[in-house]
Amino acid sequence: MSASTSEKKKKKTGDKDKTERLGEVLEFMRLLWAVDHALQSTSKRMEVSLGVTGPQRLVIRIVGRFPQISAGELADVLHIHPSTLTGVLKRLEARGIIDRKVDSTDARRALFSLTAKGKEVDSLRNGTVEATVRKALSKLPARKVVAARDVLSELAGTLLEDQE
Repeated sequence: MSASTSEKKKKKTGDKDKTERLGEVLEFMRLLWAVDHALQSTSKRMEVSLGVTGPQRLVIRIVGRFPQISAGELADVLHIHPSTLTGVLKRLEARGIIDRKVDSTDARRALFSLTAKGKEVDSLRNGTVEATVRKALSKLPARKVVAARDVLSELAGTLLEDQE
């Protein structure tokens, strides 16, 4: 065994010892942090290669699935406060990716749909965050995906409860 292979094996064993000593909660938080960091990095890369960030892409995908969606409905789907969404919507509208129309039944409400340019961005499949998520999910049995969704849903709900 070469020195570099031996050193790598030692480091891997040392890393495992450290993560075992973290305990369940800290280890889970460490993994969440890794996912968050990877999402941020992927988002920056997407902005350079596709012209939209990860959060913008998610808004585009949802508006594409639900044409004429209101900002409030979109915020509910995304589990964020409508004011958080305002900047994203304004940037996408300014770039000609989404279209804003006043709701004919309630002038206070704006409805969003994709423009032709937005539909092009929506149709992109390579180099996106969801392509990577799809790849990861395809490696797991459905029951594990459901379990992971349950854990993340419970965690998101608990975090929101603790803010109130």
